[in-house]
Amino acid sequence: MIDAHPPMTTTPGPTTPPSSIGWIDARDYGFSPDADGIANAEALQRALDRGGTIIVSQPGTYDMARTVYVGSHTSLTFGAGVWMRKTTQVGPFSHVLLNRGAMSKTCDEAIAIHGLRLIINEVDFCTHEVFGLRGQLAFFHVHDLTVTGFRCYDLGRMQYAIHICSFEDIRLDDLIIHGKKDGVHLGRGKRFTISNGVFRTLDDAIALNAHDYDTGNPELGWIEHGVIENCHDLYDANTKGYFCRILAGAWRDWEAGMEVQKSDTVVSNGRLYRVRAEPDGTKYRSLTQPLHERGAQMLDGINWHMLQDHAVYNAGVRHVVFRDITLASPRTAFSIHFDKDRYSRSYYPGAVLPQQEDLLLDHVTVVHDQPLPLLSINTPVDAVTISHSRLADNRIQFRGEPEMHGGLPTQINLIGCTFIQPGETVLLQNDVVGKRVTLRAVGSLPRDGFAARIVDPSGNVTVHGDLPLKID
Repeated sequence: MIDAHPPMTTTPGPTTPPSSIGWIDARDYGFSPDADGIANAEALQRALDRGGTIIVSQPGTYDMARTVYVGSHTSLTFGAGVWMRKTTQVGPFSHVLLNRGAMSKTCDEAIAIHGLRLIINEVDFCTHEVFGLRGQLAFFHVHDLTVTGFRCYDLGRMQYAIHICSFEDIRLDDLIIHGKKDGVHLGRGKRFTISNGVFRTLDDAIALNAHDYDTGNPELGWIEHGVIENCHDLYDANTKGYFCRILAGAWRDWEAGMEVQKSDTVVSNGRLYRVRAEPDGTKYRSLTQPLHERGAQMLDGINWHMLQDHAVYNAGVRHVVFRDITLASPRTAFSIHFDKDRYSRSYYPGAVLPQQEDLLLDHVTVVHDQPLPLLSINTPVDAVTISHSRLADNRIQFRGEPEMHGGLPTQINLIGCTFIQPGETVLLQNDVVGKRVTLRAVGSLPRDGFAARIVDPSGNVTVHGDLPLKID
């Protein structure tokens, strides 16, 4: 079995030792609310190049006109009343902060960012210093990362607020993110905590995208061993994404004559290659095997991007706990799925399906009053447990094509849940022919008159427990 997380090399620490007093103030390097965006970027970069502990102590709004890079063993703290504002002094740019090793896929470690308050100022531009990396705050190949006290209230339509891919051991705490795109967007990695977050986002509040469309993540692989806790999805009538997107993918070895589209992935000579294309629905016939070691190459009219030099054949999310989640925005809360549209086909026909595993929803409270799914599932998943949660008319829905479930069963456990919806409510809906589901309910507290309906046209749902049930 190929390791989904191969060892990462680590960048060396700073060549210049930190200040003898243990920290440096960025204003001593020219970082100032009175400076322009280029001068500030250059000044902050000089401070960050020292490594160690850097503080920004002087309150004010600091213009930033280009990306600055942070390396290993560096802590950057913004004091009270400090805001960073993107500007287009020399044209639009993407990342405000990016780890130094991202371009070379060399791992940075022991980075901490505290108190970053970011004004996007409509500078929302998806250039690619690293193809597929699009966060305002972005990290790629990083170990031991901490981000606390992050604020952003004007996120645009193109860039995620925080984007991290190919990681180990990250902690994101005390976040407030409002705007149009994803709040926190994770690619492959393991051991993570996202805590004390408040989100009002048009797209996903949190995206766990083990797979993604071609410009959405710079590498593919499993996301595992995480905790997401004390997070709030605030009310917004115009949302289109999910509180949490849990996205899997599967692909195959390249073979002559195969048909591919935008974002399709193949394994070739031990590497992953992806199709870079416009989302216009075009299908391409691949006759020439991609073998290049880096970058992109046009073959048979297909723009093949070499994604990563370690081959995996599928990816998903496993061993993740969601705890103390409040859902006020009227949208599907958790979507466990494959993409299948003109932007991305995350399951290539005939590929080996991934089974997502061991997802726990604990103390989830639905406060909106719309009849929208709590869970929407169209991938294999072994078990989902929902415990001590407050639910209304919020069904668990299985959907999609039978081959995308692979005949694998799913167990849904309901433990100590309170059901506040009066009357008859659809609790579980199975629209997938041949999909076997076992529902177990223990210690439920239904409102008087509550009756749960199970909609199961193909007769593949088995029910155990203490809820009053009607099976259609």
